[in-house]
Amino acid sequence: MIKGLFFILLFYFLGEICSVLLGGFMPGSIIGMILLFLSLFFKLLDPSRVRDAATVITKNMAVFFVPPAVGLMAYAELISKSIWSIMLAIIISTVLTIIVVALVQEKMEKNGKKRKLK
Repeated sequence: MIKGLFFILLFYFLGEICSVLLGGFMPGSIIGMILLFLSLFFKLLDPSRVRDAATVITKNMAVFFVPPAVGLMAYAELISKSIWSIMLAIIISTVLTIIVVALVQEKMEKNGKKRKLK
């Protein structure tokens, strides 16, 4: 479990370094997550090394939502001034996400059927 946390935090740290080098264009946590995904995808890192730590983190995910919720309460006045812009952005991003997921799922199902026919 300690090794798993080490690798997760290592990729987070690498992501933060990349973010600084890119001038803050993208959050370091996102870059780190992408780097971790790529290292797992290309078999540079064995998934069993991070599985236990990742399981513990995902089972206790509610803890990670507390700081953003407090931040929302702290900036309630500012958020209320821009509520319509925020709602519009949420609606548009949700619709686009649903469309992209549907198209990808449809393509994957077609590819799966082609493989079964061969």
